[in-house]
Amino acid sequence: MALRLGGVLALLGIWWAVAAAQIWPPVFVPTPAAVWEQLLKTSVTGYSGYSLADHLLVSLGRILLGSLYGIAAGIVVGLALGLVPAFRAVFGPLVTFVRTLPPLAYFSLLIIWLGIDEPPKIALLFVAAMPPVAVATAEAVRGVHEDYLNAARSLGVSPWGLPFLVVLPSALPEVLVGVRVAVGVAYTTVVAAETVNGVPGIGGMIRDAQRYNQTDVVVMGLLVIGASGLAIDLLLIRLQRLLVPWRGKA
Repeated sequence: MALRLGGVLALLGIWWAVAAAQIWPPVFVPTPAAVWEQLLKTSVTGYSGYSLADHLLVSLGRILLGSLYGIAAGIVVGLALGLVPAFRAVFGPLVTFVRTLPPLAYFSLLIIWLGIDEPPKIALLFVAAMPPVAVATAEAVRGVHEDYLNAARSLGVSPWGLPFLVVLPSALPEVLVGVRVAVGVAYTTVVAAETVNGVPGIGGMIRDAQRYNQTDVVVMGLLVIGASGLAIDLLLIRLQRLLVPWRGKA
């Protein structure tokens, strides 16, 4: 904890020194004090008619929905990729193709199909979150030891029960790693998802502030996204330790 706090303070010191030296104008590098002032102002009086908490909660809601849909679909697709060779041969390249596409590449298409309200934003986060989980699940499923499956069959587990009673629990540690990656990808995609009709929302607030060269608001929004993303990742790490306490020990 001391090392982490020291690292944060060192970064703040470098930021303050660069801003104080006025190497670049404040529109390029705002001071920490200006960003802090915007944080307080946005928390109390709001930005574009919404408080900072409103922007954050709306973005978190979008991330939660998109991530949940993506994780659920990724687990199902990953099980199929790992267990059914024919399915892997047909749909494996498609999953890889979607995984390599940058979000903005297909966001315009989603807007044409779904409009400018919530559906394209949730769909974008879903498409961004699904491939990491699918790939992690498929690789974990293919790595499940055959002895586990043979033991389950000898105990009377049906072929339809093997994926959910044996394969998925055995692959759970790697699946949870994929979930962490998927949530991180959804976080990095939320700004792109909120570039169109994204207010309220942290990404929409950042986009709106960028249009008016309000760099302090942009930096403040980025710090809020990073801090909230870090908090959620810590929660996922704690969840991973609770669900798979044997990871790294057995």
